[in-house]
Amino acid sequence: MPIWNTLARADTAAGDEILLRERGSLYEIRFNGLELMSNLNHQSETLLAERSLRLHDRHDARVLIGGLGMGFTLRAALELLGPAAQVTVCELIPEIADWNRGRIGHLAGHPLRDPRVTLRVADVMEVLLEHRAGFDVILMDTDNGPDFTVRPANGRLYGEGGLAVLRKALRPGGIAAFWSATVSDPFERALDSQPWHWRRDDIQLVGGRADAFHHIYLTSADPARIGLRPEPAAASPELAPT
Repeated sequence: MPIWNTLARADTAAGDEILLRERGSLYEIRFNGLELMSNLNHQSETLLAERSLRLHDRHDARVLIGGLGMGFTLRAALELLGPAAQVTVCELIPEIADWNRGRIGHLAGHPLRDPRVTLRVADVMEVLLEHRAGFDVILMDTDNGPDFTVRPANGRLYGEGGLAVLRKALRPGGIAAFWSATVSDPFERALDSQPWHWRRDDIQLVGGRADAFHHIYLTSADPARIGLRPEPAAASPELAPT
């Protein structure tokens, strides 16, 4: 088996080490020694975009993607959107943005070259705060989900306060979706704190163990938007059967 070849390295101001590595046709990005992303088993990142955009069903949607990764979520979104759509992608780490422009851009077909795409090298929270009611669909694929953030500050995205900011950045009828490597009970409780509906889709990894899953959380103020039936209204006491 070929050995790993380090293609590039970045060191953050906080002292973190980020590596881009290659072994044959496999690429991975590691953060402080832990795998952050790879081009193996990326079907859940693709489904994050596909399920959200098909449920929303507007080809001219304005979309925000939190986390560029290796570009698979962005590529899937572009394939479903029309020429009038606008996609903003936020990537916190400048080197990951640079690698997507160059060394690993081919993995997802160079989606950053698409004229519908605006890349922001910034904290996605800043963009959410700038755009109240600004997006039809928000796709969150930061870190490895709510339970595995690469820096403590990213945890605020998945708490009650961060979710409230995100919800206010949605347009009426909008959908927000979150990728997660695990089922997260704390995150599900935070989702319950917001005036919206949510569901979790468990995605089995292709070629993985039978118990190997990634997870997608879909949310909307309109339950029908995410394929849920509205809960029946409770009967008023005076009309309730005796």
